Amino acid sequence: MEPLTESYLAGPSDGEIEEITVGAALRRAAAQWPDKTAFVEADADGALGRNLTYAQLLADAERLALALLTRYAPGERICVWAPNSLEWVLLEFAAGLAGLTLVTANPAYRPRELKFVLEQSHSVGLFLVRAYRGSPMADIAAEVAAEVADLREVVDVTDAAALFRRGAHERPLPHVRPNDPAQIQYTSGTTGFPKGAVLHHRGILNNARITLFQAGVGVGDTVMNYMPMFHTSGCGLLTLGTIQFGCRTIVCSLFNPPVILGLMERERVDMSGGVPTMLIALLEAQAAQPRDLSSIKVMFTGGAMVAPETVRQITSVFGCAFSTVFGQTESSPVVTQTLPTDTPEDASETVGRPMPHTEISIRDASANAVVGIGRVGEICARGYCVMLGYNDNAEANAKAIDADGWLHTGDLGTMDARGYVRVTGRVKEMIIRGGENLFPAEIENILLEHPEVAEVAVVGVPDVHWGETVACFVRLAAGADLDVASLRAHCRANLAPQKTPAHWIAMTEWPLTGSGKIQKFVLRDRFVAGEFEPTTA
Repeated sequence: MEPLTESYLAGPSDGEIEEITVGAALRRAAAQWPDKTAFVEADADGALGRNLTYAQLLADAERLALALLTRYAPGERICVWAPNSLEWVLLEFAAGLAGLTLVTANPAYRPRELKFVLEQSHSVGLFLVRAYRGSPMADIAAEVAAEVADLREVVDVTDAAALFRRGAHERPLPHVRPNDPAQIQYTSGTTGFPKGAVLHHRGILNNARITLFQAGVGVGDTVMNYMPMFHTSGCGLLTLGTIQFGCRTIVCSLFNPPVILGLMERERVDMSGGVPTMLIALLEAQAAQPRDLSSIKVMFTGGAMVAPETVRQITSVFGCAFSTVFGQTESSPVVTQTLPTDTPEDASETVGRPMPHTEISIRDASANAVVGIGRVGEICARGYCVMLGYNDNAEANAKAIDADGWLHTGDLGTMDARGYVRVTGRVKEMIIRGGENLFPAEIENILLEHPEVAEVAVVGVPDVHWGETVACFVRLAAGADLDVASLRAHCRANLAPQKTPAHWIAMTEWPLTGSGKIQKFVLRDRFVAGEFEPTTA
């Protein structure tokens, strides 16, 4: 490939984008691998329980789809509000077969959040568990259901009689088209209140298959899924993706790092992954109690910016290949990916090159024009994977997808002459100090190389003199105390002076989204409200 002269590259066009639906993908898998285990459930203690072969999964999904069609019409929306389970998996495939749009909701939602999702999505059914991690979900649902006009039914997914109940309207399975809505997923809200991204069958199925193929997943591999299923990684990559390879997927109801490592060792897991906070927790648990993880071929991460040091630790400690994926819910979700064959430098310092059949450009945020190689701009994507739009939100659609079909991700980054993309931060997270643009990811990556830093989040906070200045929130390694002088010296040795944080705050826990991303806007708001007592350098 000739070196690029501007920050635009179309991904490879080899291979095809299949015109496929969730139901068609399941039927094909059941025909190819009828007797192979498709999904097996692991409880909070790591004990394996119920399992479904591909033939059983198809039979149960079709039976549930026909039952749902006696209560709902194709095109209606039903919301699943539950932790990972076989019922969650079954409901996902049944909804796809029935032509229903599945709305995914975080089981940690409180009443106000649940009501917002139900009302905004116009959900007519709510599928839940009675309680989870101390939250009385059935009681919350009863409270909220009385205030949501469209909601006709609340169903406990663990009650088989209620789940498979037949209503008054007998309907055959409909003809579902690849571009029909499959899911509405609410964005994770790292910078504000969530919006409902409407994803189509064609996008989420092809994206999952291509991503896993590029990561090196093989037919029949054992894959572990502890990513929350209300997120595209959990119900997309690790559910819709794995069935296209005949994988045996272990569905974990809870992410408990020591338990997860024990399962990886015992079940000889081939592939797994998670957002960076999860990988850091696994590294810490492995250091505390080493396990035999030699079966693992590849780990992946994404969903947030990944520090080079984290990548280096994973490949060293787990002894495996590594793949970083980058994207967002609105793109089904992956738009760039590093490959296991990439150099250690590219694997740890970039988010890879454009996915097949996907275009990536880096654009000036004000002029919406492609910038030169190496210049910072907004990362934009175009292709089969882009969402249908935000649910009932024309204003947000106009901001997200421009007239030429480019999805504006809100992430800042650069592209080099080979087409590799680096993420430098969020558009809304960029710190403007005295007129100079500072990028949190650059500062965070340097700080993560300090031996006493476990996790870090850098944000811009108001400053009378500079307009904004840098605040650093840091979770320290076990046994370490906040040594600002040492951290400052580390920054000054590796960064220009203006990038060194002015405020330092030690953290023991983070405000997180449901998918495990640090909510930086919450940290900034709490700082401004005076909730922290920072050490000011």
